Amino acid sequence: MRGRLAGLGCVAVLFLLLAGAAVGDPGSDVDAKRRLDARIARLQGEIARAGAREGILTTQLSAVSAELRAAQADVDAQQARVAALEADLSAARARLSRATALLAERTAFLRFATGQAAIAQHRLERRLREIYMRGTPDVLAVLAATESLSDLLDQVEYVERVGRLDRRLAGQARHARDEAARARLAARRARDDVAATERVLSARTAEAEVARDRLLASRDTLAAARQVKAQALGSLRESKRSYLDEVEALQAQSAALAARIRAAQQTGPGFEPPAGGSGRLQWPVSGPVTSGFGLRWGRMHEGIDIAVPSGTPVHAAAPGRVIYAGWLGGYGNLVVVDHGGGLSTAYAHNTSVVVSVGQEVATGSVLAYSGSTGHSTGPHVHFEVRVGGAAVDPLRYL
Repeated sequence: MRGRLAGLGCVAVLFLLLAGAAVGDPGSDVDAKRRLDARIARLQGEIARAGAREGILTTQLSAVSAELRAAQADVDAQQARVAALEADLSAARARLSRATALLAERTAFLRFATGQAAIAQHRLERRLREIYMRGTPDVLAVLAATESLSDLLDQVEYVERVGRLDRRLAGQARHARDEAARARLAARRARDDVAATERVLSARTAEAEVARDRLLASRDTLAAARQVKAQALGSLRESKRSYLDEVEALQAQSAALAARIRAAQQTGPGFEPPAGGSGRLQWPVSGPVTSGFGLRWGRMHEGIDIAVPSGTPVHAAAPGRVIYAGWLGGYGNLVVVDHGGGLSTAYAHNTSVVVSVGQEVATGSVLAYSGSTGHSTGPHVHFEVRVGGAAVDPLRYL
């Protein structure tokens, strides 16, 4: 906004200057026109650079947005993997808890069965010791102790039944103990298997979470970069709009000033200009044309670029009077020669200038020595032809 106001302020000042010079020296109009054109050229350069930068930022923003979408897809996929692993881990932990409880139950039962087996074994051993110590009861003692045959049979059957019962109980207790031991071993193995599965799932889940966190960090970095580029693009577009508004105002004023220059040149003395396309203008230097007249990088290239080494003599294309000699912004060291009748030529980016304003020159006179000053990417001569102040294609006159 400050740039826009400053530009409009310049326009207002130029209007006042023009109003004051309405009946003045035509040379002052030429100087004012030259300053306006220089300002317009600088603004157009800014617009071109802003347009190029806008294209770069737009491309970068598109690329970052695509990367951000891909990163988000990776985060979503990794999050789904983490969620699946966490579900498996939760189920494994639940199985481990049940297996641990079952192992504890089987361990408790094994202790009980072992105790019962020990008791039964102890009772059996005690009865065997008693039989051994007392010996086998003789028939006479049994007969004397019984009152009838029925009692005798009962006594004998009882002794045999007790012996069988003791042996059966002892065998059952040992069997129960062995079964409990096998069940406990199976429960322990199952618990160990589930614990191993839980450890593997836990490690995989941890690795997946680390990978997810890395993807999240990368996504957040891309999101921050996208925001910065979007802000830069918005600011650049605002600056470009400001430049465009200013250059439009200046171009309008430049057109009015060009009309005044044409009027002054028509009434003033001058040289007979060569006809368009006649080939009567001499080439200022001998070299290849590396850039022609026309639009370039979104702005008007108002001349041709002729590639020559630095220090090459730059010659006048036709006889005339020097109306500018010195530094002018992006043109660097510039020489402008008025040939009369509204025709003028300009020679830019020179290393040095060897003529002065007001000096009359002949065709082929050395005006300057080529270089790469101002807005230039390498040694060359930027050559312009202007008719009534407006740039035209120099190849029509060479």
